[in-house]
Amino acid sequence: MTSDATVTEEDLQFDKEHIWHPYTSVTHPIPVFPVESADGVRLTLTDGTVLVDGMASWWSAIHGYNHPQLNEAAQGQLQNMSHVMFGGLTHKPAIEASRRLVDLTPEPLQTVFLADTGSVAVEVSIKMAVQYWRSQGNEQRRQLLTVRNGYHGDTTGAMAICDPLNGMHSMFRGVLLEHVFVEAPACGFHDDWDEKYISEFHQALKDNHQALVGVILEPIVQGAGGMRFYSPVYLRRVRELCDEYGVLLILDEIATGFGRTGKMFACEHADIVPDIMAVGKGIAGGYMTMAAVICTEEVSHTICNKGVFMHGPTFMGNPLSCSVACASLDILATGEWKKQVARIEKGLLEGLQACAEMSAVADVRVLGAIGVVELKEPVDMHTLQPRIVKEGIWVRPFGKLVYVLPPYIMSDEDLAFLCAGIRTIVYELSDNNSDLSEAV
Repeated sequence: MTSDATVTEEDLQFDKEHIWHPYTSVTHPIPVFPVESADGVRLTLTDGTVLVDGMASWWSAIHGYNHPQLNEAAQGQLQNMSHVMFGGLTHKPAIEASRRLVDLTPEPLQTVFLADTGSVAVEVSIKMAVQYWRSQGNEQRRQLLTVRNGYHGDTTGAMAICDPLNGMHSMFRGVLLEHVFVEAPACGFHDDWDEKYISEFHQALKDNHQALVGVILEPIVQGAGGMRFYSPVYLRRVRELCDEYGVLLILDEIATGFGRTGKMFACEHADIVPDIMAVGKGIAGGYMTMAAVICTEEVSHTICNKGVFMHGPTFMGNPLSCSVACASLDILATGEWKKQVARIEKGLLEGLQACAEMSAVADVRVLGAIGVVELKEPVDMHTLQPRIVKEGIWVRPFGKLVYVLPPYIMSDEDLAFLCAGIRTIVYELSDNNSDLSEAV
């Protein structure tokens, strides 16, 4: 028996008056749309409107909604236990999820710390790096080196390593810890390499390495900080320089992990391995909140030779999340995602390229199952979001970016429909140039 999922007008009024949605104002709210059900790549609203979902619930629902294998895992685990504390106890779902993570991630990542959200995974990664050096008696290292236009989460420690000037957390400048920043990589994913692209980073590492606990980056794709794609050679040189100066490398694979860029993990584009890797989002197929940090034994053993790691979320190792994660990772282990992501990349390239000729557009770029239309001016979400829904698609722009990250199971027909809706929206934002009408 299912509960009534219908959202009434009274419910919507309560939502408007009392619920604070992410990245919005309670005094000038952006319209919200009540979802009654989700299946495959479609969201069904209370009024019967059906939307093709281009967001995969912020990168996470990589296998689509209402997936039978994930459903079975969740329902089966409920018969045993939905949760039990992880302090002093363990259970099969956590062991199996961790086993799969060790198998999927590149050597020498061997130690798994289970977390519950991406931001927490970043916090855990930072604490690991700090404690790694403290365990060796070095308390002089307190900062991280990173690049501008990065985004690593909304908790306090994670905010401090987001871009302090151009990022969404700039208002907290002066309150957060201060780290070392260099300019974002200027080399596009397909650009020819020039050593000048790494020169500022190299100098900053040379000047500050004795004060650094580590370097942290989003590998290959800078997500919410601008949806920018940079050269794998840049990442390879970062790994080489971290080794040269004896600094830990942390990679935030929360958004890029589990196939989104066309590799299981984005660091594989550069054929490198970090010392610490944070993962999340697609780990449990968008069903449950879950994340993890996987590190080398060098890191975990160094920390634990002088004590314990001081972190322990209440819902760490949640059995329900871990069971669904096992099912999600089993689906990925079949390798089918490689064909799916390659097909989506092809469809996005074909479907979005016409936007590049429209006057409102600064750039169009695609990598794996990520498509980005960068506009010249920020959008007005109050008017644009309802217009997007009217097209029968679900896309959530921010700033100047109209971007999509479809579920891997999306068909060619649905992908074409999604891209057509974006082209229509972007065309309307552009000057009505008649020679663009056929492209729409």
